[in-house]
Amino acid sequence: MTTIQSVLTIAAVAAGTMLTRFLPFILFPEGKTPPACITYLGKVLPYAVIGMLVIYCLKDSFSNGSYAFPEVTAGIFTIMLHKWRKNTLLSIGAGTVLYMFLIQNYF
Repeated sequence: MTTIQSVLTIAAVAAGTMLTRFLPFILFPEGKTPPACITYLGKVLPYAVIGMLVIYCLKDSFSNGSYAFPEVTAGIFTIMLHKWRKNTLLSIGAGTVLYMFLIQNYF
């Protein structure tokens, strides 16, 4: 790759990044109300993404020898801790630590 190609590639990547970062602010300025479909998507997409991630993480768990015990245990622990403490970082961190502990020591 020549120097000019490298510079053009970096410039294209930088322009694409800037476009994706600034475009929402250009299309939906602060004083303007966003369209109803955008508001709806903003409400439902986070839950849909979380549901998809949970299914993706558990999709192969039942076929291995542990029958998803560490995954389900860590997931239930994460949910209960989040309901109790309402701290996302604590919930995710503690659930990950529990999962890794179970995998390393028992399965």
